[in-house]
Amino acid sequence: MPNTDTSSIGSVPDVLESLVSESSGGSAQVAVPQSLVPGSATPDATASLAEDTPVEWNEEDIVLLHWRLLKEVGHLRDPETPLEEKLDTLRWIFAEDEKDNSPFSFVSCLKVVGCSPLSPMPYFGLIDPEAIRESIRRRINAWLTATLERYPSWVRDAVLKNPEWIESRLEKNPQWINEQIKNHTVQGDLFVNHN
Repeated sequence: MPNTDTSSIGSVPDVLESLVSESSGGSAQVAVPQSLVPGSATPDATASLAEDTPVEWNEEDIVLLHWRLLKEVGHLRDPETPLEEKLDTLRWIFAEDEKDNSPFSFVSCLKVVGCSPLSPMPYFGLIDPEAIRESIRRRINAWLTATLERYPSWVRDAVLKNPEWIESRLEKNPQWINEQIKNHTVQGDLFVNHN
């Protein structure tokens, strides 16, 4: 049973910092079930999945999957994280209120990871997801700006002038910006005087 002593509940900044800190990222020594590791399935396991055999999940596996989803929040602060990945994570965090109680929603992940004794994170109990969202909201501009700085100025201008249009393009094709940069570079080279 989880510790319910409210004196041990972390503050919003502490919880958010745990989610976005580098020290709690992918380098943490947590035993992730092999079924969650891409490419780790044996040929026999792959064959059984192809036969629609249900995968057995225990409670610890489910808690670790919730934790892994919450770790995506940490990628928001990394300037190397692709823009589309950041937008996907932000859509998940700021989903409509009616989705908050859905399995694996941001709110559900906070509840499971915050309250389960099987969580790889320190106990922080129930926390107001809106407070976490507000704290993320205050950091979004800096995180997105850091990513946009990696792109040419014409891409940054396009994203700032028409973010909805860019997002719709990325939703259809996550490589859209990269393709546009490549096309722009190739077309730009056609007009370079090579004398």
